[in-house]
Amino acid sequence: MEIWKIESNPIKQLIMSCLISIVGLIFVIGLRNADIHASSNIMAGYLLGWLLLLIGIASILAFTKQYITVDPIKRCITIEDINVLGSKIITLSFDEIIDIRVAEIGKRSNYTVTYYVSLRLKSGKTFPLFFPAYYDGRWDVSVAENRCSRLKEYIQHLVK
Repeated sequence: MEIWKIESNPIKQLIMSCLISIVGLIFVIGLRNADIHASSNIMAGYLLGWLLLLIGIASILAFTKQYITVDPIKRCITIEDINVLGSKIITLSFDEIIDIRVAEIGKRSNYTVTYYVSLRLKSGKTFPLFFPAYYDGRWDVSVAENRCSRLKEYIQHLVK
């Protein structure tokens, strides 16, 4: 089996963060000279602008690109997170994994369910793969199921 590499696609996150920052900046600049004591609506708009601006900037700073590599030769999964503050690498041995399943987060009633692969480790902890970074197909359960079954094949192939 060959090495399986997949990377997140956080461009949508970056675009949304920039748009939120721009909208916040428009409110802050547009209402900076207004008499904020004359109307509570003007004050609310001004404060909303600051809130949006801070959320947008924080989202830009939290921008993360994630690379996941499944290496059947080394028998490990390597997760590399790269952001503006640096990078972090986590390596999980195949021997540490007890169970692999599809997990979800969000509410079905809001249609905001995100699917990802969850690893249960010997230590009793669970470890999410393909989450929280933006991966193509994260809203589609079949994509998560395909990733889950592919990962199981990699691990089971080496057990034989």
